[in-house]
Amino acid sequence: MNFQVLTSNLTNPTLLFFLLGIIACIIKSDLEIPESSFKFISLYLLFAIGFKGGQELNHSVFSSEIVFSFVVGMAIAAIIPLYTFFILKKKVSISDAGAIAASYGSVSAVTFVSAVAFLEIQGITFGGHMVAVMALMEFPAIIVGFVLMMKYEKVKNASLGNIIKHSISNGSVLMIMGSLLIGIISDSKQAEDIKPFTTDIFKGFLAIFLLEMGMTTAKRFRAFLKHGWFLFLFATIIPAINGCTVAFLSQYISHDVGNRFMLSILGASASYIAVPAAMRIAAPKADPGIYIPMALGVTFPFNITIGIPIYFYIVS
Repeated sequence: MNFQVLTSNLTNPTLLFFLLGIIACIIKSDLEIPESSFKFISLYLLFAIGFKGGQELNHSVFSSEIVFSFVVGMAIAAIIPLYTFFILKKKVSISDAGAIAASYGSVSAVTFVSAVAFLEIQGITFGGHMVAVMALMEFPAIIVGFVLMMKYEKVKNASLGNIIKHSISNGSVLMIMGSLLIGIISDSKQAEDIKPFTTDIFKGFLAIFLLEMGMTTAKRFRAFLKHGWFLFLFATIIPAINGCTVAFLSQYISHDVGNRFMLSILGASASYIAVPAAMRIAAPKADPGIYIPMALGVTFPFNITIGIPIYFYIVS
């Protein structure tokens, strides 16, 4: 592996702020990001990614690669919950297995953001259609997870229609999809007027966001360890397998390193925003103290420290 890439990623200021958040929690510092500010930053990051992706699509020629990327992305989001569910249900309850499987089939917008920052450091671009792929990958995983739970365990007070509606109306999904569409139809010259807001301050807000994520990760990770090593190993090995497999197979979809890398990140990441919101309806018996810390406390830091350089090495 190119250790220069690994070193570059580990010394990325945004990642260092994530580690600072973990340290702050460990030493029991009173450092705190106000909840309202954190929510604003979250929405800003989704807005900036979606809008820039829309602008990229606005200037892109619609091609077979874009169509294949959409199809393959949704297929990945459906296949991952299928095979992970049957691994998980041997160790945890059906509801927990369905919620975890849906989380790992879905995607993490924050991991996507971190990958964008990584590519910028490498001086590599990617197609704006990858933002749309990310947004579309939320739904198949939630649907497959719900269907598996319905098959193996009777779920009360939940219907497939309500789950789909809730997943679409989820704030994070709506913001990124809405921003993507606005970016597509916006006039390019007028879009330049807000470029300082969508581009120039992006990394600064990302650093503050990851600071809070570091503190949240450390808090939830302690409780998660009580569930044993199986879930911890699952949360590291499965994302690595998914990411490496997609990184290798992506050569049959695109020859663009940036697009292949972003697709690998989407395959490797796990949702801890959209899926938990949907699972509150779909799987009230599922324990959020399991599937949220798995995605946020284990998979997320694994991907942004170790996973990103590995997937980049494979596609390069």
